[in-house]
Amino acid sequence: MSILKRLPWVSLALVLLSYSTLGWVLSEAQTSLSVWLVVLLSVLLLVGSLTAPLSLITQYSTILFSSNIRSFAVAVFGAFLFFLMLAWFRVFLDTLLIISAAILARIDFQGAKFSEGQAFLMTSITSLTGVALGAGMQTLSSQRIWW
Repeated sequence: MSILKRLPWVSLALVLLSYSTLGWVLSEAQTSLSVWLVVLLSVLLLVGSLTAPLSLITQYSTILFSSNIRSFAVAVFGAFLFFLMLAWFRVFLDTLLIISAAILARIDFQGAKFSEGQAFLMTSITSLTGVALGAGMQTLSSQRIWW
């Protein structure tokens, strides 16, 4: 079967749309180049963490909970993240949408029998394209080139 027929097009479209909103917001805020680089690296880190094998994730999670001090630090960090979630609820919802779309794409790639490398490559290309597309659309609409 052709790779184009096996691609999860609906999931990739959702990933593209969700990341394009991120690109739109970043472009609208007129962020600096360093923020763009941090966001792009964060996108690749998110996609990479979703495509990592589960055994690798469990190996790192056992390191976090191997002592009482580390467990306490993780609990305090989790409480701080919960506070941020409540304080910046709109940002949390946007982030949750992006993570959910990426997870859906990962599940669809796994169901279509793609390898982890292929899933990472396709999802990261779609994500970065979405960020660039959102930024480009915001730039075009703010300059009123179309109308």
